[in-house]
Amino acid sequence: MDTVFFLLAVAYGVFSAKSRGRAGFDLGGLDWFHVEQIAAVGGCVLLWLRRRRPVAVALALIALSVPFEMASGAMLVALFSVAVHRPPRTTAAVYAVSLVTVVSDAVVRPAAVLPDWLFYFLFGALAQGTAVGWGLFVRHRRQLLERVAAEAELRAERAQLRAREEVAREMHDVLGHRLSLLSLHAGALEYRPDAPSEDIARAAGVIRESAHQALQDLREVLTVLRAPAAGLPQPTLADLHRLVAESCAAGMRVRLATEIPEAVPELAGRTVYRVVQEALTNVRKHAEGAPVDVRVTGEEGAGLRVEVANGPAPRHRPGPAAAPAAPPGQGLAGLAERVALAGGRLSHGPGGDGGWEVTAELPWPAAERPRT
Repeated sequence: MDTVFFLLAVAYGVFSAKSRGRAGFDLGGLDWFHVEQIAAVGGCVLLWLRRRRPVAVALALIALSVPFEMASGAMLVALFSVAVHRPPRTTAAVYAVSLVTVVSDAVVRPAAVLPDWLFYFLFGALAQGTAVGWGLFVRHRRQLLERVAAEAELRAERAQLRAREEVAREMHDVLGHRLSLLSLHAGALEYRPDAPSEDIARAAGVIRESAHQALQDLREVLTVLRAPAAGLPQPTLADLHRLVAESCAAGMRVRLATEIPEAVPELAGRTVYRVVQEALTNVRKHAEGAPVDVRVTGEEGAGLRVEVANGPAPRHRPGPAAAPAAPPGQGLAGLAERVALAGGRLSHGPGGDGGWEVTAELPWPAAERPRT
């Protein structure tokens, strides 16, 4: 592109030289025409510096174009560069200075060479304004392309962040449940080494099965790195009984009551499952041995409600020492975000009997009935 602009400036100088002929000042043996040609060549050479110092080059060529008309082509290219690389306010100031070149012709040039002054001024202002306008257009287009590219990059980063959050949420929900079961039985073996061999064998079997299921779940969750998250197998409300049964088999006391007249939407059912799963996991972590009541109610058009309430943890547990309480995590915060994405609301806090309650309310819009 620099070569193209250089050749355009040279072509303008050649055209200007042919159209004017050899008219000019007599410098006492030194032909003004030759001096102007040398100045025009020097102006064209200056164009190679226009990217690094566009304003300085433009002002130098404006000054050079006042006495030497053949350098005006290089000046137009410099004005274009200023409009492309500098703010519009700077461009306007440089353009205003460039108008001196057309005004000065009335004083510097011989009257025989000068056409009608007003026409020449308008023509020069239009030519220089065209170069500036073209540069402003190119600048605006580049800024627009940069903005589009930045927005596309930002959207890609946000999509990647959502994918990572989804992977983290799935791993927390699925593996947290499995590993809490495994920890519960491993703790029983640690704190009851004198248990009957049948109980030890049963607990070891549950540990082995839980570890196997945890590996299977981890394999399924990690497939999101190779496929869209929608392709992952997702639990439904129908899997809630299996979840409660697994918890009961691990020694928890969980009572499930459902009062739902018909099938619920897939998103709402999956969210209910995750709410109960996280609540049971937290009971195993922070209130081991506490009884848990799970209640799911709702109907179409009125919404869906799930309540998980556990009593206080037993003060005295069997064994020589009590298991250490698990540190608080980010499970409820992630669960609240999941419920909000489903259009619902999550609340949690201490219960009246010293336990803990988790409640989620989810939308269940009424389906449109066909008119008869």
